[in-house]
Amino acid sequence: MLVAGFPADAFGTNCYVVATAPGEQCVVVDPGIGVLDQLDALLAEHRLHPAAVLLTHGHLDHTFSVAPVCGARGITAYVHPGDREMLADPSKGLSTDLTSLFGGRLSYTEPDDVAELTDGATLTLAGLEIAVDHAPGHTGGSVLFRLPGAGSSWEADELCLSGDVLFAGSIGRTDLPGGSMPAMLTSLRDKILPLADDTVVLPGHGPSTTIGRERASNPYLIEVAGTSPAAPTRGL
Repeated sequence: MLVAGFPADAFGTNCYVVATAPGEQCVVVDPGIGVLDQLDALLAEHRLHPAAVLLTHGHLDHTFSVAPVCGARGITAYVHPGDREMLADPSKGLSTDLTSLFGGRLSYTEPDDVAELTDGATLTLAGLEIAVDHAPGHTGGSVLFRLPGAGSSWEADELCLSGDVLFAGSIGRTDLPGGSMPAMLTSLRDKILPLADDTVVLPGHGPSTTIGRERASNPYLIEVAGTSPAAPTRGL
């Protein structure tokens, strides 16, 4: 398996490509702001051919380039219905300050072909079997994407593309429209904590980590498991 990625210049949002091997079809995960040149270079380096775009949630820093990526190749974008409206109007997921910051400065278009993700579904794309877990809290439509990790550079049993649900040492913020701390804590309890300790987490921002590392040191997971106060959140 091939998993590669890079942080966008804007907000450091991680964009990933996942494929069974070089020279094959792939899925693109979370193409954010200003990533097209880096993404094209990464695809060319590994001779990859995008078959779909997967969105962990609807925030602009994770979705901004979805229309050109999909449109240039005639492929589908996948998003949870809880965040579907943000693909048409990204301001629905932004605070007043962020809306003022972006207001009219970025030209955004919705993808032509959008499919909705369902909790518990398994997607078969580019030769991959990808499990979908609805994990609201950062947004109403946040999801995790999980797939077998055997053959990846981590040699883990499972990989989890966690978007802005879980980071190394923290979690996504819950104070933007659609966010909810109670929902986030439920997602951490029901969707994150049951994962195996050797599951490799590829987050929406920052470095990779493992469930075991986060279970032992992430203040939010420790809180959900029953003990200590939590630290500041991250994300857009």
